[in-house]
Amino acid sequence: MRPLFVLIRGHWLPISALLLTSITALSLWPISSLPDVPGNDKLHHYIAYTALILPAALRRPEKWLWIALFFLAWSGAIELIQPYVNRNGEWLDLAANAIGLTSGLLLAGIIRRWLPD
Repeated sequence: MRPLFVLIRGHWLPISALLLTSITALSLWPISSLPDVPGNDKLHHYIAYTALILPAALRRPEKWLWIALFFLAWSGAIELIQPYVNRNGEWLDLAANAIGLTSGLLLAGIIRRWLPD
């Protein structure tokens, strides 16, 4: 676990950018072209945004709170854009994203406590 932790902390910015790009693309992709995956839509949002904030929260850069707020605003913008690309923007998706971001921050705090620098 420790080598993975070190890898994530060392490359948190490109990992975060890749995750944000992937989430954005999948969120704006036509729904009919997406594969069926287990779980429901809100769970997918929760998992995606937990994973998104985790690298930054593990690294804990000086502006980590601003990064979390940026991710939340970005997810809100995606929800507003979705109706224009034949998707459904939902406030509950935004709530699931916010809960995922919060969970990711808490999980990172637990991991940092168990695996200190």
